[in-house]
Amino acid sequence: MDRRVNRIVTWGMFGAWAIHDSEELVAVPQWLKHARPRLERTLPAVPQRTWQRLAPGQAHTSVAICIMGALVAAASAAGDRTGGRSPFFQAVLVGFGVHAVIPHIASAVVTRGYTPGLVTASTVVLPFSWWAWRELGQAGVEKAKVPTAALMLVPLSIGAAHAGAAGIIAAGRRLRARRETRAS
Repeated sequence: MDRRVNRIVTWGMFGAWAIHDSEELVAVPQWLKHARPRLERTLPAVPQRTWQRLAPGQAHTSVAICIMGALVAAASAAGDRTGGRSPFFQAVLVGFGVHAVIPHIASAVVTRGYTPGLVTASTVVLPFSWWAWRELGQAGVEKAKVPTAALMLVPLSIGAAHAGAAGIIAAGRRLRARRETRAS
């Protein structure tokens, strides 16, 4: 039984991502500031320089989230164009669901408390991912042959988003410094 996949499945992934990352956008900077002392006690093996790098600030968080948003929007568009059959869309959908468990739920267990994204990972990301896969199956969409190794793209894409954000922020600082030098 082959039927058209509702756009809520394909573009819904972007919507679910937007809800989820809105929680992170609001929570990350303040959470890190308040949770760091507890985390340092809970995870004493983590080097001090790592803790210092974990406070990216609101601008960095915002840019990294926008970069990930572009990736998820591109995957949603690919899914919409192909009726959910795009391997890119399906790989991102798998990664989106898996990332709810690792790092969000797992990090809350390890740190013994709330971590940014936990609320929507369990109430939006996981239920949406499960529902979307069910809808794809009911529409007769075959699962794309996406290698298990593609799951490694989840931490790599998150890392790339943060690296990109750091580069964009640094470039902005250099540009402002040049403008200030020229103005004086």
